[in-house]
Amino acid sequence: MAKSKLVEVNEKIAENVVGGYKKIVEGVVGGYKKIEDGAVGGFNKIADKFVDNFLTKEGESVEDAKERLAAEQKAREEAGKAGIE
Repeated sequence: MAKSKLVEVNEKIAENVVGGYKKIVEGVVGGYKKIEDGAVGGFNKIADKFVDNFLTKEGESVEDAKERLAAEQKAREEAGKAGIE
């Protein structure tokens, strides 16, 4: 059974609308991801510089200092939980 011209035109319009919507979504999401990556990257650079300048010990790398600080924070949290119980 042949499709009517109205059905064919309607399907074509629907395809174009969906295609346009997908392009808009991809553009918005892509733009957001670029902004997010820039913001997170900038924050990480600033955080690394702060750790390097103020929190590292003699001869310690930034990564080592971050690991040490995380371990100290975890120990404080566990000590706090033990004091509550």
